[in-house]
Amino acid sequence: MKTEEKMRVVVAGATGFIGGALAESLGERFHLIGLTRSERTHIDHYAEVRKVDLFSKAATTDCLADAEIAIYLVHSMMPSARLVQASFEDLDLLCAENFASAAAANGIKHIVYVGGLQPADGATSRHLESRVEVEQTLGGHGVPVTTLRAGLIVGGRGSSFQILSRLINRLPVMVCPSWTSTLTTPVGLGSVVWAIGHILSSPPDKSRVFDLGISEPMTYRQLLATAAASMGASRLFIPVPLVTPALSRLWVSLVTGAPRALVSPLISSLRHEMIARNDPQFRLEGEPKTNIKEVLDLAIQQSSDTNEIPRAFRSPVKTANHPRVLSIQRMTLPLGRDAEWAAQLYLRWLPGFMHGLMPISVITSEGEILFRMGKRGPTLLSLKRKGAEGPAAYEITGGLLAYPNPDGRLEFRTALDGRTLLVAVHEFEPKLPWWFYRCTQAVLHRWVMYRFSKFLKKQA
Repeated sequence: MKTEEKMRVVVAGATGFIGGALAESLGERFHLIGLTRSERTHIDHYAEVRKVDLFSKAATTDCLADAEIAIYLVHSMMPSARLVQASFEDLDLLCAENFASAAAANGIKHIVYVGGLQPADGATSRHLESRVEVEQTLGGHGVPVTTLRAGLIVGGRGSSFQILSRLINRLPVMVCPSWTSTLTTPVGLGSVVWAIGHILSSPPDKSRVFDLGISEPMTYRQLLATAAASMGASRLFIPVPLVTPALSRLWVSLVTGAPRALVSPLISSLRHEMIARNDPQFRLEGEPKTNIKEVLDLAIQQSSDTNEIPRAFRSPVKTANHPRVLSIQRMTLPLGRDAEWAAQLYLRWLPGFMHGLMPISVITSEGEILFRMGKRGPTLLSLKRKGAEGPAAYEITGGLLAYPNPDGRLEFRTALDGRTLLVAVHEFEPKLPWWFYRCTQAVLHRWVMYRFSKFLKKQA
């Protein structure tokens, strides 16, 4: 009798705390394929591990091969290069666009995405808006998406719980800004894992949105007090309504050691009520009922069982390679235009724009592009068409300003409604001394992209 093959499920974000718990719980039921940007060849409870750069459309397409269902647990609030000239929204948007396109190309039947609860009054933050934008992007290529919206996910290895516990451990007296009076419905890591398993058992044929969370809303101050009691710590909480979000971000980062790039968008979101809806159409049937004390007690136990520092708290690993740069700028395309049109327009626009500052000529021939100083001067930058990444992508092959790098590229990509343009430079390795590059070429590039964005807007 032939053994029934397990469903092949690919997990983007396999090394995160949700991805780890997911594999431990579901690894026996499904053939899990873990995606990671590191060189790891083994992740506990995963049947396969594949290295992927989600900023690369070609690499993402290759890594989703042979899978039936995809789980998307990626959130790009932390830097992935020595210098990042991009907002976390644009990092998330480009990764989600690549993933959605790759899923459609590979015939993925369904995508499961863990997003964020949305305030009922419509007031929102950049962080929460980005979560909805990712929802829309993942479903933009025709693959059905189930979105599990959650607020603060409480788990021992999670960055949110680590911030919470470090505040309690390190502050006997805690100043409580106004946002600590905001209502929220946190959710336990176990409930999130259960929900993903529930979806995998019977993937729907259309996109759905479900909310996750404990049944009774509570304020963040009540959450802190309950966590302190569970940890056996007596703490004094003093409301101080005049503390601004900027000061909150500063003291949370200083006290907990969490990077500001992580803390800043989280604090901005805490001002808005994030309450899970109880309407049956937004809740999964059979969802286990939990209370916050049970959730916190389990997280405290998980945290004490490991000395591992959450990945979000770690400094980026330095490599022996040259420092690399990631730059993404979002622009608006005129109606009826595409990324290829924008790329060609940029190549025509740049010499005229730079004429008064630096004479630059752009020479194109058989898929190669040279940026020269004047008409016969040295080559500042050389590019070559990189078709696997899309019609408007170019490999950075060298020049006076850059080391050749097969992963280095300039690309023009559309997203969302087709009128959102992302102009991205990936894995760029400058030849200039790093400190000098930061003060000159990096500043110039950002300014040029800003002016090109303004030029595009005029075309519209």
